[in-house]
Amino acid sequence: VQLVESGGASVQPGGTLRLSCAPSGITFSIYHMGWFRQAPGNQREWVASISTNGRSSYAESMKGRFTITRDNAKNTVYLQMNSLSPEDTAIYYCNAVHGLNGSINYWGKGTLVTVSA
Repeated sequence: VQLVESGGASVQPGGTLRLSCAPSGITFSIYHMGWFRQAPGNQREWVASISTNGRSSYAESMKGRFTITRDNAKNTVYLQMNSLSPEDTAIYYCNAVHGLNGSINYWGKGTLVTVSA
């Protein structure tokens, strides 16, 4: 199983990015997908999730700025990030969860997002 994130880059404050995650080796449509991030010196934190039926949820600080979507035909989950600020600088990780109480859990290696003037 591999989860490969892409789309990380350096952007200026106020900029936008779209991250992608394309898992392989799993039946994508039956996995709940999520994005997490880890800033330097901080613990990994949850950003957003999308269920198998497309229901999305967000961490409070991301609401209104980030949008998570999934395309089951392309086996890809996206994170559209708008109005980026330096506080959004982090490594962003893709997560796939399935099974009772999330017993099956996979992570990508992350993609770096840097927001600076």
